[in-house]
Amino acid sequence: MNPADLPRTVAHAVCRAVEDGELGGAAVPERVVVERTRPGGVGEYASPVAFQVARGARLRPADVAAVLARRLNGVPGIGRVEVTGPGFVNFVLPALSAPEVIASLAAVRPSPTRPTALRPSAPHPTAPCPAAPPAAPAGVAAGLRERVVHEAVVRIAHTQSPRQDAPGAPAPGAPGAPAPGAPAPVAPVPPRDGDVLARYGNDAARWAMLTGPAREAPAFSERLLVQGEDNDFFRVRYAFSRSRALLRNARDLGFTPAVGEVDDARALLRSLADHPLVLEAAAHHRAPERLARHLVELADALLDFQYRVLPQGDEKPSAAHRARLALAEAAGTVLAGGLSLLGIDAPERL
Repeated sequence: MNPADLPRTVAHAVCRAVEDGELGGAAVPERVVVERTRPGGVGEYASPVAFQVARGARLRPADVAAVLARRLNGVPGIGRVEVTGPGFVNFVLPALSAPEVIASLAAVRPSPTRPTALRPSAPHPTAPCPAAPPAAPAGVAAGLRERVVHEAVVRIAHTQSPRQDAPGAPAPGAPGAPAPGAPAPVAPVPPRDGDVLARYGNDAARWAMLTGPAREAPAFSERLLVQGEDNDFFRVRYAFSRSRALLRNARDLGFTPAVGEVDDARALLRSLADHPLVLEAAAHHRAPERLARHLVELADALLDFQYRVLPQGDEKPSAAHRARLALAEAAGTVLAGGLSLLGIDAPERL
């Protein structure tokens, strides 16, 4: 089972427990949260769903969690379910399968709009969104960050919209569909930073504006322009360019990617498997910084993995090399898609 399947699986268990009378008159939550296990937990993922259900069920969260753990233990694809603390449901999953992880990424709906270069008076690119703040005079950053955050939130929310080719996809407003709501306050670019577009360029300026919580002032520094490992922005784009370089080098060696099992990419597989969960959380909380942090983690995992993709020395390309190349290609695609959601270009060569 992919981590992205866990929220739906847990919701189904809650529904069946309610129907069978084990959880009284509790309602199924509109959103079931599943996230990486925090310190003190068990396994790879955990859910606080019992706390959402306990009041309606008139039970302690630990009792609700015990009911759900009993129902979820034995579900195909789940190794073990345990209850920790006051009522957290923890999941131990079997080793991740590269073909299953790659297949789950294909279900992520892409953004319908391409990012455009920012200008002080640039309009919003999508019609259903609230109107942009009044355009600022040339060289003034007033309203600029609000526009950047708003556009990223809209694009990320679209990834959670029902796909026409997805049977049983939720209708707008139903559980699983992005909920409308007023945008959170956005702290502007501090006047002391001046014209950040002219100084850092469109992509680096966007990165700085989107990597921190919207309510906090963004931080700009000359590090944004440094092509080095201390620069998160550079590492994310560099990792994407490396994925494309691996494909070019493989073609020169006479082989192409082929999806298959990969047994030496635990960190990369886990980061890729988390991508749908990260997008859902970023859309729900209207928090593009969650996606940005995830892209940094994914980039680091890919940069560590890249050295095992191509044959070394006199080694001949094998099925293992083709499978590793397919995984690296998928990681690069996710990086490019994530950057696009943030409004940032992903050059194939740096």
